[in-house]
Amino acid sequence: MIAEEPRVDATRVTELAQSLETELARLIVGQKALLRDTVIALTAGGHVLLEGVPGLGKTVLVRSLGQTLSMSFSRIQFTPDLMPADIVGTNIIGDTDGRREFHYQAGPIFANLVLADEINRATPKTQSALLEIARRTTGDSTPQLKSVADAGAILTAQRTAREVPIAEHVLRYAARLVSATHPDRSELDSVRRYVRWGASPRGLQTLVLAGKVRALLEGRYNVAFDDLNSVAQPALRHRIFLQFEAEADGITADRIISEILEHTAKEPASK
Repeated sequence: MIAEEPRVDATRVTELAQSLETELARLIVGQKALLRDTVIALTAGGHVLLEGVPGLGKTVLVRSLGQTLSMSFSRIQFTPDLMPADIVGTNIIGDTDGRREFHYQAGPIFANLVLADEINRATPKTQSALLEIARRTTGDSTPQLKSVADAGAILTAQRTAREVPIAEHVLRYAARLVSATHPDRSELDSVRRYVRWGASPRGLQTLVLAGKVRALLEGRYNVAFDDLNSVAQPALRHRIFLQFEAEADGITADRIISEILEHTAKEPASK
């Protein structure tokens, strides 16, 4: 079966992704794979979970991404005393023509790109204020990034990515990968021993969408096995819950996924 021509020029997605990666690489050096995964997640309309020890540039990456997009950007510093109103906004009293009235002040969640910073840390709200003061009052010599896309371009890229066809046998392969993460379905001893819960159906959706975007970035308008293999770890690693024994033995989710990729059969296309 021959894939139909895309309704939107797929080369625009490739050019957009390359522009984003090139601009971000001016500031984020030596992290080509991370930049590619971030652009894939953005184009697929997903979220990005950045984990690591402090000082590795996670916040800088997201802030730089906001600078390269002509889109509204906001940052939420998570603290133990963070209230819902701090995120969604609240009504405040103001003067209007001599009358005191309530006006809604929108919170930081109403932005195209939102950075939820240190979501797993319990730090005082005053520390967030100090960080913001330090950012505003200290100079830096970092490159000034230019905007290379706007909200319309991103939405167009996301629509184009969803139109990328995926063959039935490739889709079945994606389903087998996700199914193999479940200890009650997998044939791998490592999965049955170390995995508590496997990836959910949403993991399959993410895997397929990310594979479609990766295909576009590689200049193809169809999803190949290699596309799914390349995005399997970033798409599934945080969706697999390991047993305590895995941590004790130094087994990571990435290692489990690598074994699944190695042992999952690829069916040929039907003739």
